[in-house]
Amino acid sequence: MFKIVLIVLTSLLASIIPVRAQQPYYLQQCPRDEQIINECLRDSGNKLVHYLRQGIPELEMYEVEPVDIDEIGISLGSGPDGYRALFRNIQAFGVSNLTITNVRSDLESLQFQLTCEIPRIKVRAQYRSSGVLILVKASGAGEYWGEYEGVKSKMYFKATPHEGPDGRTYLTTEQVKMDFNVKDIQMGVDNIANGNSVIQAALNLFINSNAQELLKEMKPALRTKLTLVMRNFMDRLFARIPLDEWINLN
Repeated sequence: MFKIVLIVLTSLLASIIPVRAQQPYYLQQCPRDEQIINECLRDSGNKLVHYLRQGIPELEMYEVEPVDIDEIGISLGSGPDGYRALFRNIQAFGVSNLTITNVRSDLESLQFQLTCEIPRIKVRAQYRSSGVLILVKASGAGEYWGEYEGVKSKMYFKATPHEGPDGRTYLTTEQVKMDFNVKDIQMGVDNIANGNSVIQAALNLFINSNAQELLKEMKPALRTKLTLVMRNFMDRLFARIPLDEWINLN
């Protein structure tokens, strides 16, 4: 009789008290302790990045690379002979090899700042250009390649909490900003239309001699595109991972 009563009570308690979900393997839960929260969030973020490289089926994330950007344009000089270039179907490889080196957080306002380092990013794209470059009529199209080494980025975001269908709290990005710099750059163009070796040589000479200046010209448009890519990616994560799996709210 006692065993029957015990079983009934256990069943009733199980139906009343929610069972806490097990912490996912790809994320480390952090305490609200101000002394260690930033270091813990850094380690938790790096743990998540590690598993994202392999894909996390539970989050419906199977491939995080390449990072795709539709197009970026640059302009050098003015007038009818000013050089213009449009890069399309841009694919970046190596972004997932990032390491989060520092985190600053304000849990009350849900504001975060992350500093990241990426050893190398390889980029491939299709390009079309027009105008004059180094006294050469540089109108044409072909393939662009770039290798960016020693990439450092800083990202700020503010999040807004909301209740999900399961009654748990989730985040949505309210504001995202980012900036980056690159230590070394190598880039060039291949397979120019009509096989014009003179234009290709001139372009590659100019590009590699002025790589940082070209990046400076591309940076505003590139930063805007990357910010949008990052915001969409973060919202996908936040929609699948409740806040209490990131941070212990008790």
